[in-house]
Amino acid sequence: MTSSEPIRETPADSRAPKGHGELRAQPRTTRGDDTTTTSTAPDPASPSGARWFALAIVMTAAFMDLVDVTIVNIAIPSIQRSAGASVSQIQWITAGYALAFAAGLVTGGRLGDIHGRKRIFLIGIGGFTVASALCGFAANPEMLVAARIVQGATAALMVPQVLSIVHATFPAHERGKVFGLFGAIVGLAAVSGPLLGALLTEWNLFGLEWRAIFLINLPVGIAGLILGSRFISESKAPKALRLDLVGVALVVLALMLLLYPLIRGRELDWPLWGYVAMAGSLVVFAALVAYERRKAVRDGSPLVELSLFKVKSFAAGIAVQTVFSVGLGVFFLVWTLYMQNGLGWSAMRAGLTGVPFSIAVSTAAGLSVQKLVPRFGRKVLQAGALLMAAGVLLYLAESARHGLAITSLQMVFPLVVMGLGMGLIVAPLTDAILSGVPREHAGSASGLISTVQQTGNALGLALVAVVFFGRVPDHVLPAELGSAFVDAFEYALGWVALVMVAIFLLMFALPKRAGAVESGEREETVHTVGAAGAAGAAGAVDAFEGEKGERESQLVH
Repeated sequence: MTSSEPIRETPADSRAPKGHGELRAQPRTTRGDDTTTTSTAPDPASPSGARWFALAIVMTAAFMDLVDVTIVNIAIPSIQRSAGASVSQIQWITAGYALAFAAGLVTGGRLGDIHGRKRIFLIGIGGFTVASALCGFAANPEMLVAARIVQGATAALMVPQVLSIVHATFPAHERGKVFGLFGAIVGLAAVSGPLLGALLTEWNLFGLEWRAIFLINLPVGIAGLILGSRFISESKAPKALRLDLVGVALVVLALMLLLYPLIRGRELDWPLWGYVAMAGSLVVFAALVAYERRKAVRDGSPLVELSLFKVKSFAAGIAVQTVFSVGLGVFFLVWTLYMQNGLGWSAMRAGLTGVPFSIAVSTAAGLSVQKLVPRFGRKVLQAGALLMAAGVLLYLAESARHGLAITSLQMVFPLVVMGLGMGLIVAPLTDAILSGVPREHAGSASGLISTVQQTGNALGLALVAVVFFGRVPDHVLPAELGSAFVDAFEYALGWVALVMVAIFLLMFALPKRAGAVESGEREETVHTVGAAGAAGAAGAVDAFEGEKGERESQLVH
């Protein structure tokens, strides 16, 4: 395991007066504690201006990734109608992306450390752009699912480099401002994503219907590729951890054995092979644990640092994060299907209905980190879980009372309560999980949190087949479809409420207050987590997954 010390600023009297990552007319190499930075691009204006221009490029890429998730969620009903996608295919359109993203996050960060963050970022953004084009021009649902998996895999190359590039480009005294901007970008993505998706779907530009939500990435991606190759400085880690491709393969195999039967089981009347596959996933997970133990002894570069689970706060926090992500994965997909397919609302109305939720998440996330957690500690997270459970039950009551006649206004109060609760959880949870982790393992822990977030999200999306579509009759008349979806939504809300209660109980295993862990590293983690929390309505999982995965390269590699 390499040092987790942050990059040192270049002394004022050296040849690099502006610090790491400055873009110069002549190539130069600056070495800090854990990063080698080679700057090759000319500065068109000033060193400071060039740094901020590079920041705009990587932040735009992060924004593109975050918006992509919410855009897809809001357009799922349109995809189902116009492309003829089956129930399992719409689940794979979302879960496939999350699965590929989860499996590739840690490896993406390590590839950046080994081969250069700029190089891997450009490969990632180029691949993401190509995959977006393939999604937009998909000839059938099968092609769309495959393209979405490729999109998730390339996002796993692109996203982990964003904060690593920031870390290598900006000196320590400027990073607070940078992370503040990043938080604003994430919050903007949370609010604008659903609305942008709704607009693009309803406007039906050039007759493209839902395809525009993917094709809009093309000009952004191409511009990022061209400008990034010119203005982003290169950086590597001189002692990067090795890749663990066998570990990645075992993770993917185990998750596929678990998720595929869950998603396809209902359509195939739950065949025997599905139960065998799910049991087989446990065997593969056991093999993964055994392999990772040997890998840690052999070269110290396991995909999963198993020793972290000896830390009580980390083990409990990972359990909370997994269950929480499962609940979010279920809620966000069934919520979209309920509003558009069940109530018959337009994509625009559904998108606007979610705005109060997004604002509530962002507001509570900021308050929890800055004001509440330092004073009340773990109680803030537990209050958030209870608030979310209360909001879900209020929503269930409103739906039961009004049925198909429910209005957006009648949803506002339950959604605001849910959003406030979610904001109290998403921002401080990662800091609580990391509070007892040794400094030298902080990067590995953050990367594992990211992977768990995405994995839990994928599992939640898979469970939609059970807790939502399992309640919808196979052969329902069109006139009865709305009522069937309302009933299924209420049933799914009951399960989400139970998940929140389970989270509340699990949180008793978290430390009452986060420990005073290495202040410099902790400060950046808090900034990142706070930014992530702002994106709750966007499917909070995606919002702070990549950003946490980036810690793998900043702290450890």
